[in-house]
Amino acid sequence: MSQNNPLLAPMKGTEHREVGGVQIDMMRTGDARVKRVVYPVGFRWSKNMRPVVGTTLCMHAHVGFLAQGQINIQYADGETVEFVAPQVVAIAPGHEGWVVGDTPAVLIEFDFEGETVQRMGLAPR
Repeated sequence: MSQNNPLLAPMKGTEHREVGGVQIDMMRTGDARVKRVVYPVGFRWSKNMRPVVGTTLCMHAHVGFLAQGQINIQYADGETVEFVAPQVVAIAPGHEGWVVGDTPAVLIEFDFEGETVQRMGLAPR
């Protein structure tokens, strides 16, 4: 993390962890969690997270705001979606994802753990 870029600077009062090379800073707010997720350059879900998680695709929903970088996702049916900062992000479970370019992707994400799809009203894939 870098103190030169406020999007990457340490965050006061958050729980910090690293999973599969992804940096996550999280804080509970009421019934939800607010997270800053930093996907490094070269990140690909199937390469970095599949060995940790053990599922073929990412089975989490992601709802938030892409503040920096670009991520692409591909659903099991082959549909590919590009997200380029600044952009709102709504991704249903059942996808592959990767960082595009030479800038880490920074996603400010809101979730309700296992209830995100229902509580955010995402259409199932």
